[in-house]
Amino acid sequence: MFSREEVSRTKHEFWTAFGRYMNPVLSAEGMKINWMNYHTKIKGVYFRMDAGLKSAAISISLEHGDAEIQELYFEQFQQFKDLLHATLDEEWDWQLHVPVEGRIVSRIYKELPRVSVMNKDHWPDLISFFKPRIIALDSFWENAKYSFEG
Repeated sequence: MFSREEVSRTKHEFWTAFGRYMNPVLSAEGMKINWMNYHTKIKGVYFRMDAGLKSAAISISLEHGDAEIQELYFEQFQQFKDLLHATLDEEWDWQLHVPVEGRIVSRIYKELPRVSVMNKDHWPDLISFFKPRIIALDSFWENAKYSFEG
């Protein structure tokens, strides 16, 4: 069992290492980008990466406080499902209105089971999981974001 401080420190180390690894990678627009804190510029729409104790996941997280708007965003993403899966070169799981940490969110996600951020031997697997997917999400978003504006 790990202490809260150990987990926090190790996660910080991992995300710092991942950020350095991704630093030279430019966005689909050819711009420098903060991959760790990806800004979709749409309220309530986030690209999340999570490295946990038993698994890792990357997601499009729809967190708008208004459930109807959240559902509208989810439906808009469904219209882009073929493009999303083609850009990612894989299918992701889709969940509408699920409880996460005391709030209701909708998400489109991919999980990598049986890895732990606490095991540094797993870090190459985690990086290999996150890197192509966040780059693909950026490429997808470059084409789809205009449908979510306004």
